[in-house]
Amino acid sequence: MTKVAFITGASRGIGRETAIAFARAGFDVAISARTLEEGESHAHALRTADGSPLPGSLASTAKALRTFGRKVLVIRMDLLDDASVLAAGEAVLKEFGRIDVLVNNAVYQGSDLNLPFMDLEPATLQRVYQGYVMAPFLLTRALLPRMIEQGGGVVINVSSGAGESDPPVAAGRGGWGYGYGVGKAAVSRLSGILSVELGERGIRAYTVNPGVVTTEALKATIGDKGVIALRNGSAPPEVPAAVLLWLATAPEAERFQRRTIAAQPFAREQGIVPEWWEAAAPRGQV
Repeated sequence: MTKVAFITGASRGIGRETAIAFARAGFDVAISARTLEEGESHAHALRTADGSPLPGSLASTAKALRTFGRKVLVIRMDLLDDASVLAAGEAVLKEFGRIDVLVNNAVYQGSDLNLPFMDLEPATLQRVYQGYVMAPFLLTRALLPRMIEQGGGVVINVSSGAGESDPPVAAGRGGWGYGYGVGKAAVSRLSGILSVELGERGIRAYTVNPGVVTTEALKATIGDKGVIALRNGSAPPEVPAAVLLWLATAPEAERFQRRTIAAQPFAREQGIVPEWWEAAAPRGQV
């Protein structure tokens, strides 16, 4: 039976490339985001410097996935709406009858997310809670019973160093703010709980920090000054996508649970995407 992966936040960036990686590997794929068609405008959404919506859509991702001959389910899902999140889970199970991999990649990315602490409003943190805590909780809990019934499944939560360390510089000067940091800290705690409580029932769960990834959202999130982070290295979204696929499919991946996996050094250590890290390594250090 063909396996099924559900990738949230798949209209662009890491989510899009992850969906492509799974489709290329033979999975049928469900994808979700708010943006169905290119150019749509949404409340609390990131925008480019000229005020236009970020490029990318579920429609364009689905078109890319279908070139691999896989079955694709497109779901418009709003993280800030409980009913929308639950409906997405139901739609996946109704369409495919199973779920093998869930990648919780989608996040709330409003322009207020990285405001300095004294500029934060309670409404922002309420949206962070909804997008980073409640939405992945509801979706994961809705799909786990089917995974357990099948005999197993994989949940991967995409986190960030912002949830586990302090910013290099202040918010507003290129660093992340409390809103983003606290949201990702919550994401980082989910996988370990699932592994400990449900590992004996066939559930594997991973926390992955992609590192600095050159996506459309990066500049819109932290601005031009945020390029200071690039001094520590960066990667295209295909790299964390390949790591997520490896964790979901490699027999030896089980031992990497209950830790935060830094995707870029992990790719080097495990020989994932060798063409990237060989090209990126300084001469003589491959």
